[in-house]
Amino acid sequence: MARIGVMIEGQEGLDWQRWRRVVADAERLGFAALRVSDHCQSVFGVEGRRSLSSWVALALAAEWTERIELGTMVSPMTFYEPAVLGRIALAVDELSGGRLLVGVGAGWNLAEHERFGIRLPPTWGERFDRLEEGIDRIRQTYAGRDVRFLIGGGGARRTRTIAAREAAEWNTNAPDGETYGAMSAGLDERCREIGRDPSEVRRSLMKGCIVGRDLDELRRRAVEIAKVVPPPRLSGEDADAILASARKRWFVGTPDEVVSQMRPFAEAGAELFLLQHFALDDVGSLELLAAEVAPRLAAIGAR
Repeated sequence: MARIGVMIEGQEGLDWQRWRRVVADAERLGFAALRVSDHCQSVFGVEGRRSLSSWVALALAAEWTERIELGTMVSPMTFYEPAVLGRIALAVDELSGGRLLVGVGAGWNLAEHERFGIRLPPTWGERFDRLEEGIDRIRQTYAGRDVRFLIGGGGARRTRTIAAREAAEWNTNAPDGETYGAMSAGLDERCREIGRDPSEVRRSLMKGCIVGRDLDELRRRAVEIAKVVPPPRLSGEDADAILASARKRWFVGTPDEVVSQMRPFAEAGAELFLLQHFALDDVGSLELLAAEVAPRLAAIGAR
């Protein structure tokens, strides 16, 4: 059964008041998961935007909620001493009653590393070495207690191998269901090669989404989201042009249309759709997703 989670880009204008509201709404509306990114500044290059500390935010969310799964997507290992990250994650996991998924990655955003004086190894090989070493250290920090890792990315070599060996959940993006299915099948194969049951790794997909009951509502939401997501990711002089731009990479439309767009991914194995919620003050879009998209999506896997 495919489910929906909420993905918050915490570096794109999130503040504590908004975070409290988003957390409450995600829990109240029954979403399966709430994830928050881990960055020091806007990845869209917008100066002056708020960027919350993801692990402090998750600690608060653990206290404010009772059932929703929480996690980072993802914490670059370059930002942390792995043992320190492990201690932080364990504390949040305990606060949440075991609802934490520890999303970790190799690090990629050169601009924020340079601005904040954080060393980013110059080669991907070095970054992946640090990631693998960090995962081992975090497991040691947990001292035998269960730690669930999220590994993201579509790389066919080291990312896939690390996910097959370590991940409770593997996340990626893909332009279409066929591509997603092929990537997931590659992960299945790698799991079998190392002797792991592929069914132990949950498959998730991250994408943006603009949903509306009708065209007017879609237009209004497109304009609001475009204030957060600048060109070239979203572009256009008016609402219709923005929607056309979004349709090239996101789920866009009425609830029925969005579910139709999700269907190929669900049929290709996606179990969790992590939808980027850019218009942080728009609770209406979350309510529409929960009320009209989530039940239709769940029905796809129930047939």
